[in-house]
Amino acid sequence: MSVLFKALLLIPFLSLGQTTYLEAYSLFNNKEYSVSENILKSSLIDNPNDAKLLELLGAIYVIQKNWEAAAILYKNLVRIDSSNAEYHYQYGNSLGKEALKSNMFSAFMMKSTIENEFLTAVSLNKNHIDAIWALIVYYTELPSIIGGSLENAKHYASQLETISSVDYYLAYGYIFEEENEYQLAEENYLKAIDVGESITCYQKLISFYENEKEFLKAITYLEIATNKHHWNNFNFQIGKIAASHQLELDKGAESLKSYLNNYSSTDAIPKEKAYCYLAKIYRYKNDRKNALKWIHNSLDENPNFEDAIKEEKLILKM
Repeated sequence: MSVLFKALLLIPFLSLGQTTYLEAYSLFNNKEYSVSENILKSSLIDNPNDAKLLELLGAIYVIQKNWEAAAILYKNLVRIDSSNAEYHYQYGNSLGKEALKSNMFSAFMMKSTIENEFLTAVSLNKNHIDAIWALIVYYTELPSIIGGSLENAKHYASQLETISSVDYYLAYGYIFEEENEYQLAEENYLKAIDVGESITCYQKLISFYENEKEFLKAITYLEIATNKHHWNNFNFQIGKIAASHQLELDKGAESLKSYLNNYSSTDAIPKEKAYCYLAKIYRYKNDRKNALKWIHNSLDENPNFEDAIKEEKLILKM
């Protein structure tokens, strides 16, 4: 049989494999993950080492937070191509996430493998930002007695300087926050905003202020971030902080109303929570009428929302 004839025989099978991948990928993009998963699994029965199919299935497992299945899959991909930095990173990441669900002994037994996979990823691709971040978090959060090291964390954070200035400052902000170095952490988070001005940069700084109970500073930067990015979730955050800590109540109420007025299906927080925080704010303002109005809106959205049920009882006692 000629080489040409053999090649021609393969064309239908290659086309079929490509069609399967494109179909699964289209479903993946439309967030039809379960359907895409079934197609990929079926195709992998005859093509168990097809890296493209495995990569897409791995991405689905990560989105679904099915870390055990993801770890098995990426371990297989590492076997297929040990020179691929992304495979090593994803294998280490999946193992790490699975370890968090396990008991302490199981997590301890996996830690060396997790660390080695991240180290391998960085050795294969020194610009792999996710793997570098994974090592920074690993060395920062792990107790020193079992391998944690802030010096190691800073070593990898320093490598980000020539790769991504934003990540460089965010990494040092994170490390200094873990060291309880308030001023240094704040300085680095602010530098990250100066350089990147992204939603993520603002979120890291605001989260830092909330952790430090600097709620007025958090509200100030949430307002700046809202004006900069017009991201509706920032409106919700302002209202949540105001309601939770009885601060800037008028500002909190207006922000929650803005959140509700601009609400869309892309917003992460359901409306019943915004209504409930509004009711809480009006209870703090001793405005029973408006408090009842907003809590009833919350319960209309979700009659089983426990926070709203509790809030209604407090309002009725006014």
